Amino acid sequence: MKRNTRITIAVAGAITLALLAWAFAPRPLAVEVATVAKGRYEQAVVEDGRTRLRDRYAVTAPLAGRLARIALREGDAVSVGQVLAEITPQPAPMLDARTRAELQAREASARAGVQRAIAGVGQQKVALAQARTDLARSEQLAQQGFVAPTKLDSDRLAVQAAQQALAAAEQAQHVAEHEVQQARAALLASAPAGTAGGQPFAVRAPVAGRVLKIHQVSENTVAPGTVLLELGDTARLEIVAELLTTEALALTSGAPVRIDRWGGAGELQARVRQVEPAGFTKVSALGVEEQRVNVLIDLTSPPEQWRALGDGYRVGVRVLTQQRDGVLMVPVSAVFPVPGQAAVNGQAAVFALVDGHARLKNITLGGRNGQQAWVSSGLAEGETVIVYPPAAVADGVRVKARAVPTLSAGG
Repeated sequence: MKRNTRITIAVAGAITLALLAWAFAPRPLAVEVATVAKGRYEQAVVEDGRTRLRDRYAVTAPLAGRLARIALREGDAVSVGQVLAEITPQPAPMLDARTRAELQAREASARAGVQRAIAGVGQQKVALAQARTDLARSEQLAQQGFVAPTKLDSDRLAVQAAQQALAAAEQAQHVAEHEVQQARAALLASAPAGTAGGQPFAVRAPVAGRVLKIHQVSENTVAPGTVLLELGDTARLEIVAELLTTEALALTSGAPVRIDRWGGAGELQARVRQVEPAGFTKVSALGVEEQRVNVLIDLTSPPEQWRALGDGYRVGVRVLTQQRDGVLMVPVSAVFPVPGQAAVNGQAAVFALVDGHARLKNITLGGRNGQQAWVSSGLAEGETVIVYPPAAVADGVRVKARAVPTLSAGG
């Protein structure tokens, strides 16, 4: 075999071996990466809440009667003292003929009693005049020495007794006159059908606000204490969030709150006003009994931003329990427990991208939330870490950053 042929075959073999080595050599793993950067770290308790009025007023009927149809509707604004409804006092029930005859006889008897009392007063006046005359005669005779002192004392006592008897007769006359008034008032109960029971009574608004609910829309007969409608000031809203008692222990009055998922643009600012002292048991959707407590939250954003909110609206609540500015943060999806070690609070690990290789690094966490992890030590700003590391990634494995697709303007 010629020398040139052998050289050609050797070169072809070397090229073939190189191609085979390249074809079967391990390829770098494509991974998603993120950059370690400084920022604001926030840790929050996230829960759903609902809005409610701080003060709700139930307007009730102060008396029994016929309620006129209420012209107001839910959402109408009312001012202090505005007439909300009118109630006409209900007339007394009709009387049967026998009862009416009895009452008429009672009235006649009462009038006769008045005449008898008047006669009694006149009789007592005459008796008083006679006693005074006898006393005057006894005083004259006593001055002349013809009457004993005991007789004079008896006449004086007789005058006093006559005065008391006259006063009693006058009081009896007043009693008889009141009995006539009672008998006449009882007869008024038999007024003809359709006669009004009196002038309408106006039920007025105790506060300014809006009508929340009307319980009695149509004309109806109501009893005292019947709820007619509910009022409230929608500008004075609060938010109630039912938090787990273990989460509520970390909250303090005045803690900042972010309100999202409320239906409007952006977030609303709020603060914790009070954590109620009494908890309650609530069964979750999975059937688990949970101990929860109501947390009351006040909105601090300008009312113009949340004017569309009403009573009983659902909102998202994020109560901030920890805030730090200028700390190193990485996506929480890049953090995992340290391999081969027992879980220690604050100890974790990440894979850093160094010169095309994955390098396992132990880190210490200052905290973590649903999106970010606060790294207190173990990484430096600007380093690159692997997010969602695949199972094939290990310390020293060749990796490359996966290109992030760019969305078009229409995508």
